[in-house]
Amino acid sequence: MGPKPKIAVIGAGASGCFVALQIFEHLEGKASIQIFERSKEPLAKLRVSGGGRCNVTHQLFEPDLLSEKYPRGQKELRWAFERFQPKDTIEWFAKRGVALKAEADGRIFPSTDKSETIINCFLNELQKYKIPIRFEQGLVGVYQLENQIEKFRLLWEGGKEEFFDIVVMATGSNRKIWGILEKLNHTIVDPVPSLFTLTLENTDLMELTGLVIPHAEIKILPKGKPQKGPILVTHWGLSGPAALRLSAWEARTLFEANYKVELSINWVCGETTQIVEETYWKKKEVSPKEKLSANPEWKLPSRFFDWILKESNIPDNKRYSDLSKSEIRNLSLNLTQKKLQMVAKGVFKDEFVTAGGVSRKEIQFQTMESKICPGMYFVGEVIDVDGITGGFNFQNAWTTSVIAAQGIRKSYLT
Repeated sequence: MGPKPKIAVIGAGASGCFVALQIFEHLEGKASIQIFERSKEPLAKLRVSGGGRCNVTHQLFEPDLLSEKYPRGQKELRWAFERFQPKDTIEWFAKRGVALKAEADGRIFPSTDKSETIINCFLNELQKYKIPIRFEQGLVGVYQLENQIEKFRLLWEGGKEEFFDIVVMATGSNRKIWGILEKLNHTIVDPVPSLFTLTLENTDLMELTGLVIPHAEIKILPKGKPQKGPILVTHWGLSGPAALRLSAWEARTLFEANYKVELSINWVCGETTQIVEETYWKKKEVSPKEKLSANPEWKLPSRFFDWILKESNIPDNKRYSDLSKSEIRNLSLNLTQKKLQMVAKGVFKDEFVTAGGVSRKEIQFQTMESKICPGMYFVGEVIDVDGITGGFNFQNAWTTSVIAAQGIRKSYLT
């Protein structure tokens, strides 16, 4: 190990605190590490995540499948997860006395259901290692130094300056920081919102607020990528896993369209219009005296099926024998290709994720070091990487932090 490096970690969020701990452990304490935070409180976003429970990671342990949960960063994280993945996250917390639990949908939370448990774990570890967090430190400039012992000069609000060998950017989505990085010749992929609900043009579908259609598929017309999963009807439009996935995968498309697009929804995911039509023709033949049911095959909520019938101009007391060819066609189309107009972007709880940030092309993902600015490392959401909901964005923070610490260690091995 070479001389003891001076390291500045910018940001006391999840990735900032975790990367500081990882650097200390990987360098076996032989580093001077300080965390700088512009606000008065650490881990603020972590505190409100998961409804205050903190969705730490996800119970998805295959790197190839795990990486598919990232609309941006899938290729780079595929190999990163070979080095640190959710199993490793669970083990790291377990060694520090924090038990985690997996829920039915695979999301993993502290067994206490309190984000405070994760916050206290981080703060206790930082205290144990004597890593300080310096609050109300607004960064205004980072300057590379040539032919000097330290590589970087950091300038803070108020005019104070400090010198460091290594700078780790863990600031999340922060336009001010991105502006500083642009002055160091980094490319910033324009940030746009990701993970949000879909606000619809006024429709009486919203009268079914709280209803879940369990197996749906939704896409943007004309050529969007379909997203599958449950859809939740809200008083303003659509939420639930499928809608949120759409918002993530189509984040840039939706932004460029000012969130005004036509959606196509298949409420009976996996079934084509032709198959649905054939099902009704068979019901007409086999059970002609039966009234139309919400559950011929697909177990749709009855209130929702009543809405579909109304959209198809079919009375809800109609028998299968009385269905006309055009009614079967309309009903099948409304079940498999229902068109709805999205008019705005909603919000998803208290959480927010941004697509955009430091270009992945300018980062060496084997070490998380900048290709433009040697000695600078990036972790978490400051990079143009983002995952869908379910603990994946935190896992990106944990994984990139470990790789950055390994990269810093390697650079200081003699």
